[in-house]
Amino acid sequence: MIPFRTSVDAHRSPVMTMTLIVINVSVFFIQLGMTPEQHLRFLYQYALVPAVYGAPEAARAAGLDPHNYLPLITNTFLHGGFLHIIFNMWMLWLFGVPLEDRLGPWRFLLFYLAAGTAGSLTHLGFNLYSTVPALGASGAIAGVLGGFTWLFPRAKVSVVIPIIIVPLILQWPALVFTALWLTLQVIQGTAALGADPATGGIAWWAHIGGFAAGLAIAVWLRAGRRRGPWGS
Repeated sequence: MIPFRTSVDAHRSPVMTMTLIVINVSVFFIQLGMTPEQHLRFLYQYALVPAVYGAPEAARAAGLDPHNYLPLITNTFLHGGFLHIIFNMWMLWLFGVPLEDRLGPWRFLLFYLAAGTAGSLTHLGFNLYSTVPALGASGAIAGVLGGFTWLFPRAKVSVVIPIIIVPLILQWPALVFTALWLTLQVIQGTAALGADPATGGIAWWAHIGGFAAGLAIAVWLRAGRRRGPWGS
C-alpha cells in the first residue's frame, strides 16, 4: 500500500521539511558521485555499523572509532538507491508537512532527529554484532508517522494498492493505515530476528523504534499543550 494524500491541510510553508528533503537528496547525489571504494569508506564512516559498538576491539583494529556516535544521526541522511530515497522523501513530505505545521519548524527538526536517533539505537540493540552498514531516513520518518497519527487522530489517508490490472484506491482513517503499517513492521522484524547479521536487509526494528519514539514524543507534546501554551 502506497499513501499519496492526507486530509490534513497545512497553513504555512513547510520550510524544515523541504530543507530535510534537500539535504537528503543532495547527500544521495554525492554518494552517487563516489567510486565504489570511496563509497565503502564513506559508509563505514557515516552509516551505522552495529559491530563497531558491539565489538569495539575489532572495530579499533579495523581503524574505526567505537566512541564515535555521530553515525546514530548521520546514517539517517544516507540512502541506498533511487527507490529507497524516493519513497522515504515522499513519506517525509506527506506526513512531515502537516506535522511541521503543528509543531513549528524547529520543534519538528528536533522531533525528526530524536526519532531517527531512537530508530538507530533500536536497530543497534537488535543487531549488535552486524557488520552491515545501516542507512536511511526510515526510522525518523516512522517517527513522523507516529507523531502525525497521534496529533491528527481524525485524519484520513488515501492509499493506492497496486494490483495486476487496475490499482485499487482507498481512503482509510490514519489510525487504520498506521496500524496496518506497524503490524507489517512487527511481523517482518520478528521474522528477521533469527537471520544471519551479515546478510543485511531492511532495518525493520529501526522503523519500530523510530515510530515508538515519535508516538511517545507526540503524546508528551499533546499533554503539554493541555497544560499551557504550546506550539510556534
